[in-house]
Amino acid sequence: MPMTEKQLLARDAKRDIGAELLESVRQMQRGAGRVVYSPVIEARTKSGLSQSQFAALLGVSVRTLQSWEQGRKQPSGAARTLVAIALRSPRALRAVAA
Repeated sequence: MPMTEKQLLARDAKRDIGAELLESVRQMQRGAGRVVYSPVIEARTKSGLSQSQFAALLGVSVRTLQSWEQGRKQPSGAARTLVAIALRSPRALRAVAA
C-alpha cells in the first residue's frame, strides 16, 4: 500500500541526505553502482515533457513516475501503453498533452 503524503514527509524528515550522498559516492568509487535503462525516461525525453507534465498526462504522481524512471517499479495497464506510444510516436503524446 502506498504511503500517504504525511507518512512520506515523516520518513523524509528522518533522513540524513548528506550521509546518503556520501555513501553513494563511496559506492560509485567501489564500482558498486549500477546503471538502469529506463524506457520511461526515454519516452519522457522523446516527448519533450518535464516529469510533472509527463506524470500528469499519465495520471500518476511525480513520485510514482520517479520510481518507474529509477527502476524501482514498473508501470502497468494504461500507463504502460502510453509509455509505449511515447516511445514510438512522441508527437502523438505531445498532441494529447497540448
